[in-house]
This record gives sequence, C-alpha cells and structure tokens, in this order.
Amino acid sequence: MATLHQIRTHPEYVEGCFGCKASTQHIGYCGQGNQDFTAQKRWDAELDLYASAVKQGIQPDTTSTRSSQAALDWSERTGTAYSEEAKQEHNKSKALERYAV
Repeated sequence: MATLHQIRTHPEYVEGCFGCKASTQHIGYCGQGNQDFTAQKRWDAELDLYASAVKQGIQPDTTSTRSSQAALDWSERTGTAYSEEAKQEHNKSKALERYAV
C-alpha cells in the first residue's frame, strides 16, 4: 500500500528525502511506559483460582484469593462443595450434633 507521500511526490524511496524517511517509520507499542505487571499477574492468578474453584462446584463468597482459598479448604475439610447455603446447612448440623449429645 502506497503512503500519501508516495502518491503525491514520488512512488519510490529516495535517499535523503525526509518524507520518505518519515513514511517508513513505525511506532511500536510498549504498553504504558515502565509499568510493573506484578499487579496484573496477581489479579490474573486470583481470577484463575476463582475459576478453578467454580469448575469444581465451589462458590466462593468473592473472587479474592483469600476467599477462594478458604472455600477450597472448607470443601476439603467437610467433603462438600462450598456455597453459602452449604455452609449454613453444615453449621446447623454441627450445632444440632452439639446439642444432641
């Protein structure tokens, strides 16, 4: 594809022509300067952990790492997939066991 400079002035590259030199320059994308991607990586890892929990049938309270990990741990301890309803049901049954003794 011809540049506007080539269409208006001359079709071939001419050594020493500023228009030819400027028309062949490309701007590279480098993100947002010297941005540290640590926060982005942490956020991606957090969402991956949440997605993994959801695929296992676990419903963490939030997408935070702490909440997802707590739901995974609770599910392992109880043998039941964590959800708010499952947690309430588990707490009720534990309370009934305490009073039944």
